[in-house]
Amino acid sequence: MPLYPRLHTQLTEQEMIDGFGGYDHRLRIADGAWFDTENLSSDLAPMLSVRRPRGNTHLRAGALLEKDALAYVSEDGTLYYNFLPTAVTGLSAAPKQIVGMGAYLVIFPDKVYFNTADQSDWGSLEAHFAPQSASYELCRFDGTALRADYIQPLEPDGPQNAQYWIDTSGERNVLRQWSEAQGDWVAVETAYVRIGFETRGIVPKLFSAGDGVSVSGSSLGEVNGEKLLAAVGGGEGESDWVIVTALPAHLPDEPDTVLRIDRSTPEPDFVCECRNRLWGCRYGLGEDGRPVNEIFCCALGDFKNWRQFRGLATDSWVGSVGSDGQWTGAVNYLGSPTFFKENRIHRVGVSPEGAHTISETVCRGVQKGSEKSLRVVNETLYYKSRSDVCAYQGGFPVGVSAALGAPSYHGAVAGEARGKYYLSMLDEDETPSLFVYDIAKGLWLREDALRVTDFARVDDELYAIAGGELITLFGSLPVAGSTREETVPWQAVSGLLCYRWPENKRVSRYNIRLSLAQGAAMEVYVQYDSDGVWRSAGGVTAAKAMTDACLFPVRPHRCDHLQLKLEGLGEVRIFSIARILEVGSDYR
Repeated sequence: MPLYPRLHTQLTEQEMIDGFGGYDHRLRIADGAWFDTENLSSDLAPMLSVRRPRGNTHLRAGALLEKDALAYVSEDGTLYYNFLPTAVTGLSAAPKQIVGMGAYLVIFPDKVYFNTADQSDWGSLEAHFAPQSASYELCRFDGTALRADYIQPLEPDGPQNAQYWIDTSGERNVLRQWSEAQGDWVAVETAYVRIGFETRGIVPKLFSAGDGVSVSGSSLGEVNGEKLLAAVGGGEGESDWVIVTALPAHLPDEPDTVLRIDRSTPEPDFVCECRNRLWGCRYGLGEDGRPVNEIFCCALGDFKNWRQFRGLATDSWVGSVGSDGQWTGAVNYLGSPTFFKENRIHRVGVSPEGAHTISETVCRGVQKGSEKSLRVVNETLYYKSRSDVCAYQGGFPVGVSAALGAPSYHGAVAGEARGKYYLSMLDEDETPSLFVYDIAKGLWLREDALRVTDFARVDDELYAIAGGELITLFGSLPVAGSTREETVPWQAVSGLLCYRWPENKRVSRYNIRLSLAQGAAMEVYVQYDSDGVWRSAGGVTAAKAMTDACLFPVRPHRCDHLQLKLEGLGEVRIFSIARILEVGSDYR
């Protein structure tokens, strides 16, 4: 019987990866994840696609805020609103915090406000007045003069009805009025002093009734100190005046020449708006040089008044905090002013009666220098802590950035748009990276090395300041002269892929199924055994837009492990990557 040669059939298996898991910078990652990415998007996930081209307004800007329109501060210190210059100019070059309160923009540390609904309404939060001359007289609440009939420590004899007596027998003077009906001296709850000036129309432009001010330099000790202005008056036909609460026993014969009235605003480390108030925090030395560690707010609806204490629920408020360490951020979260240190979260319980309280949670807070990472996306607050990126919903924060791997990041600046969290950070070598976290899909992607210093979303466009220029991440062209990227370079690097598998299986090839737009191109590179050399495995360029997907094969060499790198230019959609395994026989 003749002998025939034995033929061994090569058995094959196919494993399909048709869902891509985004960026994962850990040493061992799942199939479908990418160790590094550049300019890819999760918009079409589970397909792999390229991000939108960005726009560039070529405008120079230093700080942003989103309202009905975009507000930004230009490099020359001018405030722009809806891309038009406003009357607010000469702002400092210091880093800005711009806060919206109603129709107003409030800018720190310059302490300037601007009304977006009435652009003629703008000015300083603070007011300072040092007149050349100031005279005094006792008065009633309405400003009419009041004459004291008696000024003495002992009760007067034989008073007439409605006469006034300044009782100087105690530590503080008391104003009393004789009541014929009661046959007794009745204490007048509040006594007032009217301070008159030689100016006309200046004081009403600086101050308003109810302002909390500091008065200094008066020869009357009772007038100096923290005061509430009971009334303010003056104009073209009348000399200026203010009324404060005080009861001096004797008035000076000559006008004062060194009186000073100040309405000041604190220097907040961080500030936010919540429930029609501005809330701030301060750690370090206060205005009087004493150490402070406190949270404070302005009067209800009045960002000019931070020292208005009348015993009302609408007053300003200050609360001391016992936890140590500098403040690292502030945000309005779910209607509560929320303040951060690196290892604490303090939330203010806002009371309608004005009895606000401060709670404390010992947990991961905001990393120092990453205060701009605080963003609310789909009702969840995200921020950069010292160790990771956290999601916070009012309890304890939860880390969501394990996929970013081992590198340590700092200087985080974040924006939010279309359900995504955009995060620009610096690594240990000060190299920037722009990451994007798709909240709904739970995917991270690294876009590129764009260093952003501020974000602001207006409608569905996300604005950013990068390199001092105002850009749009979704490609809109809001002003004349704006340009858009023509093509976007992209890249995806796989994790370590094993070449040999159990039961003598090995990879014979990878089949990449993709579609390219007209003029787009893709190149494939392979690195073997972590030798640091990327070897070309071919490429494809689309002369015209592909109506059907094409299959691009990659045949790797024999090795222990390998990595794939896909890079290209222009719009691409990668549907799947199939791994073809050859199964060895008993004879091998």
